[in-house]
Amino acid sequence: MTKQRRFVDYAKDPVTVARRLLGQRLVRIVNGKRLAGTIIEVEAYLGAKDEACHTFDGRRTKRNESMYLEAGHSYVYFTYGMHYCMNVVCGRIDIDKGVAVLIRAIEPTQGIDQMFRNRKAAKNEIQLCSGPAKLAQALEIDCALDGVDMRKSKQLFIELIRPKIAPDSEIEQSARVGVAHAGFWADKQLRYFLRGYEGVSKWK
Repeated sequence: MTKQRRFVDYAKDPVTVARRLLGQRLVRIVNGKRLAGTIIEVEAYLGAKDEACHTFDGRRTKRNESMYLEAGHSYVYFTYGMHYCMNVVCGRIDIDKGVAVLIRAIEPTQGIDQMFRNRKAAKNEIQLCSGPAKLAQALEIDCALDGVDMRKSKQLFIELIRPKIAPDSEIEQSARVGVAHAGFWADKQLRYFLRGYEGVSKWK
């Protein structure tokens, strides 16, 4: 893996990083095998001011501690007593704290047979990774990967496939999913996904 193929510019605000991640490749190495897919849907979480964010109002716990690590680390959390979700920590140095981008969906491209073995409920490739918990299960991502430095890890990282941010014409935008509790922030247009892909997570 060459440095040039790694997505390394995480030290930006979460909206910029969210848009930048679209079209890049999420890679998980399991027993030497690549499980990978194109990132097609993400959500930005804006830290202490964002009522939908795990670090809202400066909250800092054992669960969300990874959100305060340097940009480029993973934040994996367990939710609803059964699911894992994966985020990429980001943020500008000395400006953004406790911010991250949730990876909501990918289009599988490598290791698809293994993904189906990991996600027996999936009926087709469209359903395989069409949601944050689904992709975590398919790629065998759990809390053992929380706090991993994705800039250096050989187990979990992102490859740079698109050299530039996708143009506005290729990106859809909406409110985030499952954050109705967040008041004013529930309607913020901080979910981004690539046009033309069926495998984005279902909502509304």
